[in-house]
Amino acid sequence: MEKDFYKKEEISQIGRETTIQEDTKQIDNSSISASPHSDKHYPDKHQSDEHQSDEHQSDEHQSDEHWAQISNHIRKEIGDTAWRNWIKPLHFAGVESEIIQLETTSRLVRDRVSSHYSDKLRIIAKTLSLPISGFEIEWSEKSLIMDANAAHTSNPPRITKMQESVRNNPALSPTHGLDPRFTFSNFIVGKPNELAFAAARRVVESATAAFNPLFLYSGVGLGKTHLMHAIAWEVNARQPSRKVMYLSAEKFMYRFIQALRHHDTMTFKEQFRSVDVLMIDDVQFISGKESTQEEFFHTFNALVDEGKQVVLSADKSPTDLSGMEERLRSRLGWGMVADIHATTYELRLGILISKRDSVVVNVPDAVLEFLAHKITSNIRELEGAFNRIVAHASLVGTTITVEMARETLADLIRASSRRVTVDDIQKQVSKHFSIRTSDMFSARRARSIARPRQIAMYLAKNLTTSSYPEIGRKFGGRDHTTIMHAVKKIEELLIHDSELSDDVELLRSLLSDN
Repeated sequence: MEKDFYKKEEISQIGRETTIQEDTKQIDNSSISASPHSDKHYPDKHQSDEHQSDEHQSDEHQSDEHWAQISNHIRKEIGDTAWRNWIKPLHFAGVESEIIQLETTSRLVRDRVSSHYSDKLRIIAKTLSLPISGFEIEWSEKSLIMDANAAHTSNPPRITKMQESVRNNPALSPTHGLDPRFTFSNFIVGKPNELAFAAARRVVESATAAFNPLFLYSGVGLGKTHLMHAIAWEVNARQPSRKVMYLSAEKFMYRFIQALRHHDTMTFKEQFRSVDVLMIDDVQFISGKESTQEEFFHTFNALVDEGKQVVLSADKSPTDLSGMEERLRSRLGWGMVADIHATTYELRLGILISKRDSVVVNVPDAVLEFLAHKITSNIRELEGAFNRIVAHASLVGTTITVEMARETLADLIRASSRRVTVDDIQKQVSKHFSIRTSDMFSARRARSIARPRQIAMYLAKNLTTSSYPEIGRKFGGRDHTTIMHAVKKIEELLIHDSELSDDVELLRSLLSDN
């Protein structure tokens, strides 16, 4: 969980002031004990020392405030993500000859700020007309650890309060699927997910239903479930009286089936329509299940009509959900639809830096950079790789290095480097043949569309581990026999059509390089 920068600086400042005051008292007492008449001979010396000490403290405090102004200003210029990763880890350590002294426990942060942001910091100081001529950044392995621990102790995680409030809201019990680790405070924001994060925050901050529904969609392991849990925790923390229900679409279907078996659908309806916030994860699960869709449709309408908040997530946008009734797809897209894109290097590195703060084992910056470069598929695998090397180091008693990480994660790195998804194939083939990606899902049968689509199906079968039915669902809900026919057709054409063979080999090469 992130710590409050300014609160920590306040604690550090108080500690410095206390130390200075105690040292001054010791010097005064020693002086008086050694020479009882010293004050008579030097009546103004003691007062002069105190005055200088006060002036020094005042200058330090003022410079601390100057650094806070500069930090706030650069945050607006470079954005929250870059500021959180590179500027926030810098801690004010003092000032000397108009040079602000900064400290950090990360060599990576020190080197990055020195090479990318030092000039910008000086320009900002000049723009603000502050008496600051430069900045010096020192790396310190231990100096700030105690301060960080003190700040952590004085500011217990908010999640503790949230967990305590669970007793007032049984629907939010961890046994009902909420993970206490998934909160807004430990969600790392970057370009790929900033829209989804902002929309989620707006939902919990608004007195009324801001977006109805809020529909989050992304691939596997990119953070949509994290945001769902964070919304639930935050709503419960802000308004414990509101009834929140979070569950997967699969559990929704099972509860509905159970109600049908026991001829108790009225209890089911009352249970779901009495909540203030309904959150359903992986809504694509009910695709093709007509009875469940019918009940969900009426539940959705009832809640929206009463001004209750609905939050949903899926692996595709509402318009791309195959096997879903048109009227339901239309309503799912009524409110705010927010996509979470694939992670960037900066976002992955930020996530790893945050993870490192929560472990006691030393993980060098070079290892974090190595993981951010190599594990690119999704956040879940990235965090799993990090946990794996930390666990290995703890159990075996070895030092974490890049070489150690490479050996420990050899299988994962190999799999990640060669992994190609059906979506990747569809995009690459569409680009190669100059057609729209949506043509891959359409019913158009023109040769200029059908042949590239068949090639994409062939490559999906040969370059991924997906089954025929899974590939069919990726191509607009087509039957597995359609995929089998396409694969067989392309295999036959490759024998005689050299031009087609060249296209397929080129596409294979392009997909392998990605």
